[in-house]
Amino acid sequence: MKMASSKPASRKKGEAKKVASQKTQRAVSSDAPSCETSLVHLENVRQVQPEVIETDSAQRMAEFFSALSDPHRLKLLSALAQQELCVCDLAAAVKMGESAVSHQLRVLRSQRLVKYRRQGRNVYYSMADDHVATIYRVVAAHLEEG
Repeated sequence: MKMASSKPASRKKGEAKKVASQKTQRAVSSDAPSCETSLVHLENVRQVQPEVIETDSAQRMAEFFSALSDPHRLKLLSALAQQELCVCDLAAAVKMGESAVSHQLRVLRSQRLVKYRRQGRNVYYSMADDHVATIYRVVAAHLEEG
């Protein structure tokens, strides 16, 4: 038969949170900048809080960036940053099979990163808009700097 604990349940939860917090603090590397104290600067919080992204928007943004997290998709975007191409030409340019290219283009289309147009029996792909091209070029330039 189990003996009941003499500590109230709420105190156990508080202790569990404290232990979890201590583990989190230990997990942060010593060279990572952090606050010296746990003092919250309410004026700073009030300034940024209204602009903090909502959870549903953050989820959509995470899915958008997830579509950009695959090297094959980035290779496709790098080709499309140059000019509009059909699947056959894209496959040859990035040295992938047409089926694999089509699959990756579906992912890019689902996040509105690329668009397509039909001309007869051919389908031509291009960057969805200038925003996508700008994101690609800014990231590429950022990585070249480092």
